[in-house]
Amino acid sequence: MKANSIRSRAMALAATMLAAAPLAISPMVATPAHAQWTVFDPSNYAQNILTAARTLQQINNQITSLQNEAQSLINQAKNLASLPYSSLQALQQNVQRTQQLLSQAQGIAFNVQQIDQMFAQKYANVSMSVTDAQLVTDARSRWQNTVGGLQDAMRVQAGVVGNIDTNRTQMSNLVSQSQSASGALQATQAGNQILALQSQQLSDLVALLAANGRAGALTEAERAAAAEQGREQRRRFLTPGTAYTPGNAQMFNNGN
Repeated sequence: MKANSIRSRAMALAATMLAAAPLAISPMVATPAHAQWTVFDPSNYAQNILTAARTLQQINNQITSLQNEAQSLINQAKNLASLPYSSLQALQQNVQRTQQLLSQAQGIAFNVQQIDQMFAQKYANVSMSVTDAQLVTDARSRWQNTVGGLQDAMRVQAGVVGNIDTNRTQMSNLVSQSQSASGALQATQAGNQILALQSQQLSDLVALLAANGRAGALTEAERAAAAEQGREQRRRFLTPGTAYTPGNAQMFNNGN
């Protein structure tokens, strides 16, 4: 609106100059005795027109420059505008659910010290001094650890599968936000959130591999310990016991 107003004023100025020029040839009566006439100067008239045209061109150039500067400011504002969407909370909830499942591991947890302690107690070489009842108890404990590890792995698998639907929704929203971004900052932030989504999916994959690996390791450890215990039980079975010693036995009372 301002640009149109400035142009209108400039054109009105030029029109005024053009309209005033013909009036210069009209006679002006100074005194009844002597009539004076103003001489029309074509070169001066042309110079005035040229000056007005140049003035109008300068105004147009200034208007164009102001419009370009305004558009530049608008573009900068768009580039600095933040993305109005964030998937951080949903991604953090997915990660927390997976971490919670890992922290609920049964028997031997994901702890280096606990693993060393439990393997030293349950999976080390079978002692020759323990009783048969203790051998059975240890074997049952190892079996429970294996079953618990398999159950934990399946729970983590179920949790990761449950995160797929949330990840699909977030991926769709982030791609839509990226495609409709109004500036460089919004596009960058959408790209960063997509990378965060991929990182969360990778963390789920790592958790799944860890849970499956733990279950497999417990299974193999149980087999190795069972083989060692079987050798010990076979040795005890084959070891000769105390030999039979004959003696006198009294079957009836010889009293009076």
